[in-house]
Amino acid sequence: MELGLIGLGKMGGNMARRLLEGGHRVVVTDRNEQAVKELAACGATAASDPKDMIAKLASPRSVWLMLPSGDITESMVTEMGSLLSSGDCIIDGGNTLYKDDMRRADALKSKGIYYVDCGTSGGVWGLKEGYSMMIGGDKEPVERLKSVFETLAPAADKGWGHVGPVGSGHFVKMIHNGIEYGMMQAYAEGYEIMKAKEVFNLDLEQISCIWQHGSVVRSWLLDLIALALKEDPDLSRIAGFVSDSGEGRWTIAEAIDLDVPAPVITQSLFARFVSRQDESFSAKLLAAMRNQFGGHAVKSAKK
Repeated sequence: MELGLIGLGKMGGNMARRLLEGGHRVVVTDRNEQAVKELAACGATAASDPKDMIAKLASPRSVWLMLPSGDITESMVTEMGSLLSSGDCIIDGGNTLYKDDMRRADALKSKGIYYVDCGTSGGVWGLKEGYSMMIGGDKEPVERLKSVFETLAPAADKGWGHVGPVGSGHFVKMIHNGIEYGMMQAYAEGYEIMKAKEVFNLDLEQISCIWQHGSVVRSWLLDLIALALKEDPDLSRIAGFVSDSGEGRWTIAEAIDLDVPAPVITQSLFARFVSRQDESFSAKLLAAMRNQFGGHAVKSAKK
């Protein structure tokens, strides 16, 4: 099986390497010429741009996009739509909003071009551990790409599946990431409570290692916590600023549309917003109200 791959960031580059190790022919292109050169040294076929990449693939062609969601992916899908032919396939492996998948697939359908949305989890560990893939699209292109999914997955029969029509793959991945937000927040709060109990002088790395075996809260996230605390026990090298890449927001919006209560996921997203504030105006106002009605002391603002 051969595949074109556009987007050679950490995840895209590692996916290309895993495919090459699995015996696939991979044609790669990226704005980062050094990333292309490094993969060419690993056995990939280098292409100067998307048009050159298409020319180096045999029909029916399959092009995998590993790009940030939004305008970058949108423009590349449009460009691919002008370069590919009937029977060819575009696979979006990034974190795209599922509604955009459905719109793009509909636009490409008139040209006979397949569109497959592949929600992909695994991050920087995917090269070694394999990727979890939630796939949406028509049966024909998914079956054609089966060997690619089997190679990228942790095992040929584990960690991937065709979950439904176009849009369903990224929808499931969106919910996956929303759940992830809640799990991460629960761990973070629990560890902060333990750290605050100074009288016990708890070794958080030790506790992580205990929980990794036999505990009902053991997970890959816990393994990563243990690794992070081993490298930096007080997390002194990390600022408490937490970004989000959009999936949590989309999950909450979907919950609202479907009248499904999702308080944990919602609160976990708002906790990330709090982490980005140097000073909270709402907290200041709360302190001011307490001072006004009860005469409670307030701390002076730092100048």
